[in-house]
Amino acid sequence: MELQQLTVLLVEDSPMFRVMLRDMLEQMGVKNVVEQPNGKAAMEYLASGELKPDLVCLDLTLPDVSGYDVCEHIRRTPAIAHVPVLMVSARNLPEDKAYAEEAGANGYLGKPFTPEELEKRVRHVLKSAAPRGNA
Repeated sequence: MELQQLTVLLVEDSPMFRVMLRDMLEQMGVKNVVEQPNGKAAMEYLASGELKPDLVCLDLTLPDVSGYDVCEHIRRTPAIAHVPVLMVSARNLPEDKAYAEEAGANGYLGKPFTPEELEKRVRHVLKSAAPRGNA
């Protein structure tokens, strides 16, 4: 799938980091970035069925519901269970990555990172999730 055709749900509580991530995604060619400031808002957006994302970029540490819980919610919801999730976090301990994988994340990207690292990780997550189809 071409990046230009993607809808990316960006869940990040830091306004500054959310803008930076959105800008990086747009520089990669992503035309549709939907931003949500916390886990509850992200889950409400996903439940609305408004526009299913092709990828969820999810911060691990959110003020209300953890990124782990949002990821598990996605995996438990049949209509969106197949959507790839890229966990983005300043927490870079091996157990954080293991918990993210356990929650169903397709990839993990530690902050700080470069635009090139983000693009590489996004492409990898999309490619690795693609063969599953509509699970």
